[in-house]
Amino acid sequence: MKNNKIIIYLGLIAVGLLLGWFLFGGTSQKETEHHHDEVTGEKQMWTCSMHPQIMQPEPGDCPICGMDLIPAETNSDGLLAGQFKLTENAMALANIQTTVVGNAVAGSHGIKLSGKIVENEETNTVQVSHFAGRIETLRVGTTGAYIKQGQLLATIYSPELFAAQQELITTASIKSSQPELYKAVKNKLLIKKLTDKQINAIEASGEPIQNFPIYATHSGTVIEKLVEQGDHVSLGQPLYKIANLSQVWANFDVYENQIDVFKKGQEVLISTNAYPDKQFKAQVDFIDPVLDTKTRTVKMRVVLNNKDNLLKPGMFVEGSIQGHSADKAEVLSIPASAVLWTGKRSVVYLKTNSSVFEMREITLGNQIGTQYVVLDGLQNGDEIVTNGTFTVDAAAQLQGKKSMMNKSGGKVMTGHEGHAGMHHGTSSNESGTQTNENARLEVPKAFQKQLKVVYDDYIKIKNALVEDDSEAVIDDSKALSEHLKKVDMNLLTSENAHKEWMPLKEAIHTSAEAISKTTAITQQRHAFKNLSTLMAKTLQIFGIGEKVYYQFCPMADDNNGAYWLSNEQKVINPYFGAAMISCGEIKQIIE
Repeated sequence: MKNNKIIIYLGLIAVGLLLGWFLFGGTSQKETEHHHDEVTGEKQMWTCSMHPQIMQPEPGDCPICGMDLIPAETNSDGLLAGQFKLTENAMALANIQTTVVGNAVAGSHGIKLSGKIVENEETNTVQVSHFAGRIETLRVGTTGAYIKQGQLLATIYSPELFAAQQELITTASIKSSQPELYKAVKNKLLIKKLTDKQINAIEASGEPIQNFPIYATHSGTVIEKLVEQGDHVSLGQPLYKIANLSQVWANFDVYENQIDVFKKGQEVLISTNAYPDKQFKAQVDFIDPVLDTKTRTVKMRVVLNNKDNLLKPGMFVEGSIQGHSADKAEVLSIPASAVLWTGKRSVVYLKTNSSVFEMREITLGNQIGTQYVVLDGLQNGDEIVTNGTFTVDAAAQLQGKKSMMNKSGGKVMTGHEGHAGMHHGTSSNESGTQTNENARLEVPKAFQKQLKVVYDDYIKIKNALVEDDSEAVIDDSKALSEHLKKVDMNLLTSENAHKEWMPLKEAIHTSAEAISKTTAITQQRHAFKNLSTLMAKTLQIFGIGEKVYYQFCPMADDNNGAYWLSNEQKVINPYFGAAMISCGEIKQIIE
């Protein structure tokens, strides 16, 4: 009886298991397999080893070079190796805005080009000394001065000329008996650019002129002063370079697919930011027969009348040609605010979906108004960050992704141990060699002095965060914004320095403004993280004339880590206040 019951129980269990398998087993396995395939399909993307900007959901050929696509690397979050996420709160706080890239023409009624005003080389002259001697007085001592033909420029004491004048006085007394000798001596002085009036005055006085005057042979603007008072000059030595700015040139870059639109003698309308309501007419004077293989452009020159001296050499101008179809001149362009400059590299940040970003290195052409032409690196339909770019870059650095300061990704900077003497802008790449992405630019000390005032306000903000004093943080942030406005960009003489400073200034202002608009110290600290990254880059590029320590706490910002700047080696953490005031380490020394 017992054995029969056991057999019955085992049979019921077996029937139940079999029935369960029929009802749920196959479906479960099928759903699991389907779900697995679906997840794998969502995560796996295919890219080109030669063109990493290409991302395809399926394997195939690269649309650019035709090579076989390879599986793209992904991380544990299903993101590609160079991608990273930003929270909605972080994007809102930094006012991050994006633009979809599209083919655009420079104008709806014609073609537009960007260019620059330069001196007319055909009218440039050099004022030289026609005899050797010592400069006793220099009447025109500054560049930019306008001089007129016949104006006294300098006086020179010349032993050679003094002796020649004495010879003239001697032969003048016997010119009736030896006219040929007198004529030869006089011609010698005429060759030295003395006038008949000067020669007659020397003869009449019977005394040689000791300090001889130098008069301007041409009118124009002094663009370079080549001597100083007291210098010894030789025969034919240049004293001044003089430009006649009553007529100037404008040089433009014409792209390869635009060349056939332009021809010599064509009328071009010129406009400039200095005179937004004015247009200047000019004619094409020269088109370079040789193409620049790096930029795929040719130089085109137009001649402009400048009698009123409105156009200054160095001005950026925009040229437009009306009545031509712009279809052939269609180019890919992006807002200038989207571009981050790192020496020779130009980078932008792509937004691949609602919260995922990645850095993209691009090649730029010339500037058309507030837009840059993109030669390589982007394609039609890409969505790029146009506002809050530095904040996105800071997030990339903190997450160890490719960024403006570290194009290889991984750890942004080496630790303090063993690298205490590290110079500005130095970072480590994957091979362990050190690179110099933010090379120090040569800028005037006056600019560094103004920048130092802004940095001092930053330190005050940091100290107020250490003390958990949100009101002081607001006041110091407002002071930083005001001092930032007073930094004189005109002190920067190089175009590269202008390109570096303008987006940095705007981003610093945005971060400081975000700090000053909230009384919540947690939000102030979050915006301070962005401000710190921007100030670090600013100091690396421009310097302030003193040593600064770049410090890091891995536990700040919800364990994402955050940097800050300090005047001292001692770590005083602004992200936690008294709770964890000594948490952190020195990551870099900015000399």
